[in-house]
Amino acid sequence: MTNKERVYASLRHEQPDKTPYHIGFTQQAYATMAEYYGDPDFASKLGNCLVWASAAPQQPWVEVAPGIWEDPFGVQWNRTVDTDIGVVCNTRITDAYVFPDIDILPSDGQIEAVIAANPDSFIVSDLGFSLFERAWTLVGMENLLMAMVAEPAFAHKLLDRILEFNLHVIERACAHDIDAMIFGDDWGMQTGLIMGANRWREFIKPRIAQMYGAVKARGKYVFIHSCGKVDDVFPDLIEVGLDCFNPFQPEVIDVYDAKRCFGNRLSFYGGISTQRTLPYGSVQDVRDEVRRLLDDIGRDGGYIAAPAHAIPGDAKAENIAAMIEVLQNQ
Repeated sequence: MTNKERVYASLRHEQPDKTPYHIGFTQQAYATMAEYYGDPDFASKLGNCLVWASAAPQQPWVEVAPGIWEDPFGVQWNRTVDTDIGVVCNTRITDAYVFPDIDILPSDGQIEAVIAANPDSFIVSDLGFSLFERAWTLVGMENLLMAMVAEPAFAHKLLDRILEFNLHVIERACAHDIDAMIFGDDWGMQTGLIMGANRWREFIKPRIAQMYGAVKARGKYVFIHSCGKVDDVFPDLIEVGLDCFNPFQPEVIDVYDAKRCFGNRLSFYGGISTQRTLPYGSVQDVRDEVRRLLDDIGRDGGYIAAPAHAIPGDAKAENIAAMIEVLQNQ
């Protein structure tokens, strides 16, 4: 089977010849492994099954002050500590705020080039921050959460404006021969939903239903990346058309129970511990965990094996290498 065929089989809840996998890295972890292998291009040899064709705005970020980078939405990110993402340090939303022009999205040629270069891979178009995350980066986390309680009309209006923008992005991306779209939207903390299940259902669910429906209507699969303990809304996500949930964090979700309860209706992508096993476990711990995930979660499809997040900088090189070895030698 090709990598694309493996992912398709798994998403259909069929047993592929081996469980598909995808390994992503933070900058620090990538540098660590490039040194460990003595190969700065080691990632091209991993055998990853997914390839990304970004649908996010491509306008270059601008360094407006030392370590402060402004994105295409005008949001400024302090990257003096976290060089991968950063910390939002301004607010943008007023009634006069204008969303970026659709013309700053990737060109048709850019997306087509990715597809043409990777005929045997499963192509995922990444919208980036999609709804809740886009809203709080624009207005501030505290302001958005308070508005959901004290000024719901403001929160609804802001989220509707984001939804309108996103539907344009979806239409453009799904016009190409991609296989899926992934939406980034962290709703969770280690202990549960940030805004609670009731407000998630009021503010988030109706809008993601429209976004997911727009993808499904064009014959593509729907993935979500949402960190934290959000399994309370798995039934809601299945209801609105989600196909695959990521990052499937074993520190906050019982991944084996989730497979038992939802594995015939939802696929999972992630599951390898980045908070415990990769940084603090032994090589044998890593091998045992990955093998059990492949055997139990990967049985009958419905699984893309992966670290629960881009591998952090504190993960041990020998542990990362052990994970890669098990995944490659299924």
